[in-house]
Amino acid sequence: MNQAEAAALSQEEAFARIRLLRSPNIGPIAYRQLIARFGNAVHAIEALPDLGARGKRRYSPIAKDRIEREIEGVRAAGARYLFHDQPDYPELLSRLDSAPPIITCRGRLELASQPCVAIVGARSASAASVTLARTFAAQLAQRGFTIVSGLARGIDGAAHEGALNAVDADIGGGRTIGVIASGIDIAYPPQHKELQERIAQEGLLIAEQPPGTEPRGRHFPSRNRIIAGLASGTLVVEAAPKSGSLITARLAAEAGREVMAIPGSPLDTRSHGCNQLIRDGAILISEPQDVIELVEDFTGAPRSTYRVAEESEIYEPNASEPNEPIDAAVIEALLSTAPIAIDELIRQSGGSGAAVQMALLELELSGALERHGAGKVSLNGA
Repeated sequence: MNQAEAAALSQEEAFARIRLLRSPNIGPIAYRQLIARFGNAVHAIEALPDLGARGKRRYSPIAKDRIEREIEGVRAAGARYLFHDQPDYPELLSRLDSAPPIITCRGRLELASQPCVAIVGARSASAASVTLARTFAAQLAQRGFTIVSGLARGIDGAAHEGALNAVDADIGGGRTIGVIASGIDIAYPPQHKELQERIAQEGLLIAEQPPGTEPRGRHFPSRNRIIAGLASGTLVVEAAPKSGSLITARLAAEAGREVMAIPGSPLDTRSHGCNQLIRDGAILISEPQDVIELVEDFTGAPRSTYRVAEESEIYEPNASEPNEPIDAAVIEALLSTAPIAIDELIRQSGGSGAAVQMALLELELSGALERHGAGKVSLNGA
């Protein structure tokens, strides 16, 4: 589907796309493969019961009335849907293999298509680091960068505030994007309700979850990938080891973006995560100009070497590719709970890329498959 067709998306197709994505066991990659195979969401929805049966499970798409209520909720929140192939979908975000096929948003969507820097860090941050995050965000916003963060307490909130209060000669203030782990109508954390509303009014607010969704632990890594995906680079101001900020940094590295960190005292556990990032290849940052020099001419080849994941080819159905069906049980027998690259499954099974992808899709619909980053899959260990 080209951009003109996407921009003129029919109501029937838009409704079917939302329904497809909300149906059980369908994530961004399965959604994309279903659209590619069946041409549109209307036909994909019709095919789901048969595909589920091949995975030895009775399968039904989500009920239509639930989607109708969701759409009403989006409208009531003053938000809009944005689909993955529409012209104003953020270009950098679209490069992710796991880019959200549908997001809801409020505010100035053009901010997501301008140069973006993510600033993230500890919730229980030190006063000095909060001040630093606010100062960095303000100066970067004044230089024309959109600041992306996750509206959490501490560093995230300070970064948003710094960008909101900075004034750029061309666009004024409000140069920030808040990505939330809840529905577009839910303020989280509650103490950031006014900040979240201000971002929606002056900047841009983005949510992947349906309206009415309260944030859950599993939603935050998904939110973090959007933060990393929107930006040319991610700056970690202060973070403990094994924190969500380090997850964002890893996701940025996997997406081929710059990873940056501000060093801190080895005596403060809140600095250990940043120091670890630098030791592992992130770029040491001491002033906003360091960030600008890294990202203003970003071409997709980062200078940081932090945990850059090996690329794994993502096979998609291709009409010209031989597509002899392969039994999902054959692929399931090759899988374990340890992630493995899809191209390795194709080599070991002897099937075509399209056939293996279809078998994986059948396993995913049955709930047996879990997808990971860098084009890897495993059996669902839950």
